Amino acid sequence: MYVDKGSSHKIIISLLLIMILFLVALNILQYNISKEISRASATYTITTTLFTSYPPPPQNEIRIRVSTTTSLYATGLLSYLASQFNKLYSTIKIDFIPVGTGAALKIAERGDVCAVFVHAPDLEQQYISKGVLEYGRIFAYNYFIIVGPSDDPAMIRNATSAEDAFRRIYYAGEHGKAIFISRGDNSGTHIKELSIWNKTGLDPHGRPWYREAGAGMDQVLIMSNEMKAYTLSDVGTYLKFKKEGRLPYLEELFSKGSDLINIYSMYLVKSCSSDLKIYAKTFLDFVYDNQKDLIGKFGVEEYGASLFNPAIDREKELTCEWLRIAEGS
Repeated sequence: MYVDKGSSHKIIISLLLIMILFLVALNILQYNISKEISRASATYTITTTLFTSYPPPPQNEIRIRVSTTTSLYATGLLSYLASQFNKLYSTIKIDFIPVGTGAALKIAERGDVCAVFVHAPDLEQQYISKGVLEYGRIFAYNYFIIVGPSDDPAMIRNATSAEDAFRRIYYAGEHGKAIFISRGDNSGTHIKELSIWNKTGLDPHGRPWYREAGAGMDQVLIMSNEMKAYTLSDVGTYLKFKKEGRLPYLEELFSKGSDLINIYSMYLVKSCSSDLKIYAKTFLDFVYDNQKDLIGKFGVEEYGASLFNPAIDREKELTCEWLRIAEGS
């Protein structure tokens, strides 16, 4: 059989060129991913070493004040983590101050706490830049959900995205068919809600159907249930209250999309005195090191599912996502 050697050479050269272009593209992709992780690492501590060497417990009782987002406190997760920590350190008492993320960060700025647990990357970035926070670590995540009355007058069950769901609520509200209750407290959930409204190009502020509660997640869910209104919630608080029978008229109606990821981080406060900071850091290390067992299993027995997911297996991915949210992209 006759083979055109010239054509064969051309085919081989073409294949080699394709392979070279593929390898170049792969290297560029890997470089960009590494670059994103490196940029995130410059802002955010990425630590994957477990089994931290803990200091000996203090002989006398000390108290560590921690400001926190309400969702971590209302679900009982933080009290559970503190109780497990006290099995190792019985002389260290953790005092939680549950408020919205914005308020928690302001308390840290005043120097009234030694650590914070929060979930609003864009706000966190501001306080990192101010020099208020250090030793940041992602330790858990779950998702935001949109809940509302079971008859769903805005028909958000059929929405294609969170923005589409909010648009449907807006127009249903304008026609007198829906009410939306906002946290209105500069919390992480409130910041997420505002970012979704911003993407819709619609401004609900001042509309009669849009109510700003200025309250925590637990209170807003109770109000939404009583008024048969829509609201944005973290899934953990909703599942806990729903299982307890406190939300008979509310249903989870929309939960699709990576835009609704809810990332929880913890930080040390730079101004905390050194004698307290060492044990505040020990508590953060304990939570980080034991997140798979403690966070991954929390809520499974009571609610049939974990209320939060440990971050350790997705830490680099979550750190890149944290950076994307912090930069407003």
